[in-house]
Amino acid sequence: MNVNSIRRLPHAVLVIACAIFAPQVSAAPLEPVMSLAAKEKAPLLDTLKDLVSIESGSGDREGLDKISELIANRLRRLGGTVEFIEPMPGDIYKMVDTPKQIGRMVQARFTGTGTRKILLIAHMDTVYLRGMLARQPFRVDGNRAYGLGIADDKQGIAVILHTLAVLKAMDFRDYALITVLINADEEVSSAGSRATLTKLGAEHDAVFSCEGSRVDSDRLSLTTAGIAAVVLNVQGRASHAGSAPENGRNALYELSHQILQTRDLSDPKTGLKMNWTVASAGTNRNVIPAIASATADVRVLRVADYDGIEEKVTERIKKQLIPDTKVAMTFERRRPPLEMTPANAALAKHAQKIYSEVGRQLVIGDVAEGGGTDAAFAALKTKAPVIERFGLQGFGAHSNDAEYVYIDSIEPRLYLLSRMIMDVAQGKDK
Repeated sequence: MNVNSIRRLPHAVLVIACAIFAPQVSAAPLEPVMSLAAKEKAPLLDTLKDLVSIESGSGDREGLDKISELIANRLRRLGGTVEFIEPMPGDIYKMVDTPKQIGRMVQARFTGTGTRKILLIAHMDTVYLRGMLARQPFRVDGNRAYGLGIADDKQGIAVILHTLAVLKAMDFRDYALITVLINADEEVSSAGSRATLTKLGAEHDAVFSCEGSRVDSDRLSLTTAGIAAVVLNVQGRASHAGSAPENGRNALYELSHQILQTRDLSDPKTGLKMNWTVASAGTNRNVIPAIASATADVRVLRVADYDGIEEKVTERIKKQLIPDTKVAMTFERRRPPLEMTPANAALAKHAQKIYSEVGRQLVIGDVAEGGGTDAAFAALKTKAPVIERFGLQGFGAHSNDAEYVYIDSIEPRLYLLSRMIMDVAQGKDK
């Protein structure tokens, strides 16, 4: 935790967050959880092979249906009441990259005899295009298991399935409800599943998201940045660039003006960042461009900052350079931030204690990362703890030839998630 991050934390969060870094007294691993986690190592690798061997890009509805059927069958065999959830038209948040057919979600419910409810989430979609699997099938090389989407986030599905297998083997049912939600559109900002994630998050006492950890830092994350996009579209008028440029209305000039007058909206004090990253204009060298567009990447650390940046851009673009041009702005709220809370910090401290039982040091990420998370949707309407990165250690997400997970992280991560579920269910996390 650096000095700047400490200064930004509310006092209640600061007290707990600082306690995270206090020395931990290690206890012996709890049996039979540890031996059962070890027993699930080889089966989990088999599950990874099955999952990775199905191509499931965010826009590949056929592949998503196939992998969702596999996941549903596995959850049924574990004793869950399973259903497919199709995104409802009214719940779909349309963005520039929203697929025409969004994949269905798999939801499973496991009822127990206790009083507390726990939500486990992961996603089945990947960024890869159909046909890449033939060149990059699942393989194991030493401590690494390779495959397309294996780290992001098929390992998360496997961790959930085999954690449930550990609990089933012990006949552990001291929870009121464990809900599993595996969505199919995380890589396109959860356009169809965000409403379901938010609803379920509000209905549970704890949320554990199983995105992967990093190979260089065995960690959980308590906070991530929110992601948005500003899209500007300018309509001008075409004309011959050589013989009659004065008859045109140059959309490129107007777009350039808009970019320049909105280039200073980042605010380092609050962590807000807005940067123009993509632009295009015109159709031919000798034609005054009638159309132009640009996109800016926006990152925020607080949900409330979305309203402020949208209002500022809206106000700035009212001042135009070229008469008779039209400027239209779309503000896409792609993901909210996962905000640091006392509940998150307290439960993360408990996770550190559990992880020390297997001789591992758990890093707690308390400074917002640049990437977004579905955990943030689950956290929008709840004060319950929501924690990210319960998955395996991995590397190479979104890369074409280097995505892998550490096999040696399987046992400790299964132990961690199993024990966290047990302690939350039994009220031992306080």
